[in-house]
Amino acid sequence: MRVATDIGGTFTDIVYIDEQGKVCVNKSHTTPPDFEQGVLNVIQKCDISPEEVKDLSHGTTVVINALTERTGAKTGLITTKGFRDILEIGRGNRPDLFNFNFKKPKPFVPRYLRLEVEERMDYQGNELIALKEEDIKTCVDTFKKEGVEAIAIVFLHSYINAEHEKQAKALVEKLMPGIAVTASHEVSKEWREYERTTTAVLNSYVKPSAKTYIDNLYNKLEEMDIKCPKYIMQSNGGTTTFENAKEVPINMVESGPVAGIYGSAMLGEMLGENKVIAFDIGGTTAKCSLVDGGEVKTTTEYKIEKNARFPGYPIRVPVVDIVEIGNGGGSIAWIDNTNSLRVGPKSAGALPGPVAYQKGGTEPTTTDANLIAGRLSPKNFDMDVDMEKVCGAIQEKVGDVYGINTEEAAMGIIRVANSNMLNALKLVSISKGYDPREFALVAFGGGGPMHAAALAKELNIKKVIIPLAASVFSAWGMLMTDLRSDDIQTYRVKLDNPDFDAINAEWENLEEKACQDNARKGISREDVYFQHYLDMRYIGQDHTVKVKVPNDPMSAENISEFIEAFHREHEQNYSFRLDESGVEIVNIHLASFGRIEKTPIKEAEILPYSLEEAIKEIRPVIFEGDGTLDTKVYDREKMSPGMKLEGPAVIEEVSSSAVIYPGMKASVDKFGDILIETGV
Repeated sequence: MRVATDIGGTFTDIVYIDEQGKVCVNKSHTTPPDFEQGVLNVIQKCDISPEEVKDLSHGTTVVINALTERTGAKTGLITTKGFRDILEIGRGNRPDLFNFNFKKPKPFVPRYLRLEVEERMDYQGNELIALKEEDIKTCVDTFKKEGVEAIAIVFLHSYINAEHEKQAKALVEKLMPGIAVTASHEVSKEWREYERTTTAVLNSYVKPSAKTYIDNLYNKLEEMDIKCPKYIMQSNGGTTTFENAKEVPINMVESGPVAGIYGSAMLGEMLGENKVIAFDIGGTTAKCSLVDGGEVKTTTEYKIEKNARFPGYPIRVPVVDIVEIGNGGGSIAWIDNTNSLRVGPKSAGALPGPVAYQKGGTEPTTTDANLIAGRLSPKNFDMDVDMEKVCGAIQEKVGDVYGINTEEAAMGIIRVANSNMLNALKLVSISKGYDPREFALVAFGGGGPMHAAALAKELNIKKVIIPLAASVFSAWGMLMTDLRSDDIQTYRVKLDNPDFDAINAEWENLEEKACQDNARKGISREDVYFQHYLDMRYIGQDHTVKVKVPNDPMSAENISEFIEAFHREHEQNYSFRLDESGVEIVNIHLASFGRIEKTPIKEAEILPYSLEEAIKEIRPVIFEGDGTLDTKVYDREKMSPGMKLEGPAVIEEVSSSAVIYPGMKASVDKFGDILIETGV
């Protein structure tokens, strides 16, 4: 069997598929700070024989947690003379232009640990000033005195010639054996010094904790006799080996969420839907991404902690283009200083969790509100739920403030949460020039099925797809991915009269390097395939647009295809094109994939229950605009392909509930997924 585990803010999930294509799932509570224990716990809950495990994939939040909670290593920076303050200077663009209290992002490396050395390459990679070993030794002496645990090395123009960075890294490792070191060319070969510096610094910052976590998990899995190949999910939508992940852990910054996005694309392909919006609501966050034409979009413009008032920290590595907000099942409802009701971004997490969890939580959450509204049942929790406490928390913290009853307060929380999620969905669709009416909404995570129908109705989306085992769908997505690595190289060339041989030689070099890299991972050359991208712009522009281009060699005969692909993408993003303007390439981007054998998903079995026999109960459920309605609640475990029903209805499974509004229709497809027709 093939196994995948995924650590979320509240739960750790597992999905495993046997050779016959049968899918099994389970969940266990996440165990901070020893996250690997949650993985072991959830494996032990399952009927898995270690010797039967063919391979294991893993998604983790350890990197993003270390960054957002500032629990990484004490990090030093060695850089070119004159560039010590690049982290402080950053970029001049401010998201909140008229905010007089604006403060620039605080660097992860304080100024006293940012040291300069005299060396210089020019923009073409020619050496102007040789690197002096004495300067590196002086830096190392300072770092030793200060107790530095990790070091980043970033030299000017190393994206074109990394020789000085290689020399410096070798010397640092010789003088400080065992220290975590990152040279910027190892994580990014793109120009823009500020972005490359932050990427290298953040990689070093999380490297020790990521290595400890991965080593602990690997050793404990080995102790359980799970000795199969082990892979970790990366932010680019592919997996990599445990060893590779330890060297460039920054590639795991969105390790967990992106698997569900990739899984949505694969599920869409299985169901004949190549335009889908993936929507994942977990315990802590809601995440969404748009898949157009079956292609999961990646970006190197990713920033952590970016919001409407804060520019965030750029990470110049490929990340699936995803919007993430602090709204999940555990998001806390609170009143701000203008007496407005807010939901999130603060979460009750796994501990203490929502009030319903009985683990000491006292703040009302989205989960608690859904219990009051009847969308969740206390009987469906794996612990005793004290509804009196849940009602009391919502009434005290929200209802009494506004002079309304508990049910009205609960619906207020749900409406605010839905509004936040709706804005996120608009950011990946309408804001980027896409019409959501052309897409299906794939809703997963513990909360996705509960909120999806209401959001689809708001966006005029006709179809909602709720996958089988929706609450652990991100882990399922990992089993559908291949090994992936991305190589992006700054390579400026104008396309009015390009040297085709030189451009094609650059592609060939990157492909050969990728084949050798995959060979080290045990992937044969015939199982390696590629996707070509170019970062392109109109001559005179500053920033670029990422364009998927043909894998064929560029020539005088087909160059118009490359240029037209750029015009189309630019128009999609910015609503205009400049057909008469010159176009240039800025970066060459090769995505290489090592094909992993996948087990086909088998069709769901027809169970010996009728639709009437699948009804668990009829209970009152509150619907916006319709009030409280007596609603049939179905047991998903008893539902078979071909079954059809009409709303209002709730379909319950162990760790999730799908809400079907009045006027909507739902059916079960051949794989066991629920398809909701919204009727818009």
